[in-house]
Amino acid sequence: MDKKTTLFEMAQAQLDEAAGILKLDPGIHAILREPMKEFHVSIPVRMDNGQTKVFKGFRVQYNNARGPCKGGIRFHPDETVDVVKALAAWMTWKCATVDIPLGGGKGGVICNPKEMSIGELERLSRGYIDMIWEYIGPNRDIPAPDVYTNPQIMGWMMDEYSKLTGYYSPGVITGKPIAVGGSLGRGDATARGGVYTIMEAAKHLNIDLSKATAAIQGYGNAGSYAAILLHDMPGSKIIAVSDSKGGIYNKQGLDPHQVLQHKMETGSVINFPKADNISNAELLELSVEILCPAGLETVLTEINAPRIKARIVAELANGPTTPAADEILYQNGVFGIPDFLCNAGGVTVSYFEWVQSLNRYYWEEDEVHHRLSKIMTKAFQTVLAESLKRKINMRLAAYIVAVARVAEAMKLRGWA
Repeated sequence: MDKKTTLFEMAQAQLDEAAGILKLDPGIHAILREPMKEFHVSIPVRMDNGQTKVFKGFRVQYNNARGPCKGGIRFHPDETVDVVKALAAWMTWKCATVDIPLGGGKGGVICNPKEMSIGELERLSRGYIDMIWEYIGPNRDIPAPDVYTNPQIMGWMMDEYSKLTGYYSPGVITGKPIAVGGSLGRGDATARGGVYTIMEAAKHLNIDLSKATAAIQGYGNAGSYAAILLHDMPGSKIIAVSDSKGGIYNKQGLDPHQVLQHKMETGSVINFPKADNISNAELLELSVEILCPAGLETVLTEINAPRIKARIVAELANGPTTPAADEILYQNGVFGIPDFLCNAGGVTVSYFEWVQSLNRYYWEEDEVHHRLSKIMTKAFQTVLAESLKRKINMRLAAYIVAVARVAEAMKLRGWA
């Protein structure tokens, strides 16, 4: 990606390409290029030292033609509204790609949670809801966890919203702890949904996953669960994983359960016994059947794309591949599973949680897994059919599926 091109401009360029193929109505295209609503808030928080610090936060509601907005909240020191807008747009396409009745939204707060106490995080979480509560709700906009937020933070946010509205409202937030309206199967949903799409891609490419090798870039929630599920379900060999501090490699294979335990004890995957330390850049270029970028944005670029040797790139992260890299990978025969298809398992099970919270009726974990598998498999096959029919890469095919569905809803509602 050109250094002058922002992440949101990248998302707009991807939309423009799909709109051109679809011959989208100019009015609908214009609406879809920008978020419907964008909130900037200042959140005063009393810190443990007695001083008050003001944090900047955002919430973007991109499009609700197909249902209430849905999207995570990120706590990150480098958060920007541009990134939040791009992620809100991708959430719109993500929900439409898997055909669930939700729109796209996203939120973020500029902070470093690693440097904050539990009390400070709770006050920040509640303060963020204090600023946006009038604009969210079970039928308007349903937040969820994202980078550096977790079920406990969602529990605080749900409680704060309930206090402000005067009634218990578990349907306002997803990704909550089970005891306060969370869903079984939510913890590994993003990774599990991604693995279901990898299994479908492997069938399409005639890859035996029980003999396949995999590298996972990013060993957070999605990456670690993906490594464990690929290792435990089809029996793939995980030969490399990494986090923000670096990576590890063993061509004979790693036990992802032991790697996760090592990270929990030391704070990083590096220096894992019986493995060599490698860089994130080296991991991306390993010769493997499956490469899962599961960290942050734009790690695959026009610079390293020609050196990618994986047969499948499964994007568990949001926006890990630039448009220029996309074209290079496609021309080189690398099969890409785009982010808003590959990582849609999280929002799909969030949708299940929302439904369960609204009805106060909760499902067994097996039912969650069965429903997730059905939705992810159907979405993959729909996008694959579009890709093969038009002879285009999977990302553009997913855009065409998603944009067409959102545009149809907008036309039927009389928006343009």
